[in-house]
Amino acid sequence: MNTFEYILLIIIAVCLIAIWMIAIYNKYQIYVIRINEAEANIDSVLRKRFDLLNKSISIIKTVCTDEKDVLEMIVKLRSRKLTNFEFDRRLYESLNEFNRYGEKYPNLKKNENYMKIGFGLNETESEIIAFRKYYNDIITDYNKLVKTFPSNIVAKLCRYEYKTYFDGKEPKEDNIKI
Repeated sequence: MNTFEYILLIIIAVCLIAIWMIAIYNKYQIYVIRINEAEANIDSVLRKRFDLLNKSISIIKTVCTDEKDVLEMIVKLRSRKLTNFEFDRRLYESLNEFNRYGEKYPNLKKNENYMKIGFGLNETESEIIAFRKYYNDIITDYNKLVKTFPSNIVAKLCRYEYKTYFDGKEPKEDNIKI
């Protein structure tokens, strides 16, 4: 082989490596887009849940006149910036408080607006469960890419890192098969 053939082989090898890296990079970009989409869907449902709980404050105060700090957690959340993970946890606590008012005050359960809000909150619960599953499925596939060879090379070059599941737990290394 002469010098020209060696140079040609090197150029072909570099081109193949570049094409491979571009393909893996594009795969990561698809996952990033899907993760962002899932996060936007979750955010939308969490905002809907927040709005419903926020509306329920005046209804609860009207029926339960002896209660002063109704859904205090919701009032505190109005001005705070939280991640979706933390926002979901806080809203879940407020949802439990909302349900406790219904159990404590039977007249409240007879209130049509309270019942509509309760129905809306149940809808958001089923939506959030579906979006959590979708998000966690995407994160599982993404984390496999980050961890497995040879795609982990591109992950290191582009600084893609493990992402946590929506329940906030760290992914366990033994869950991802190599």
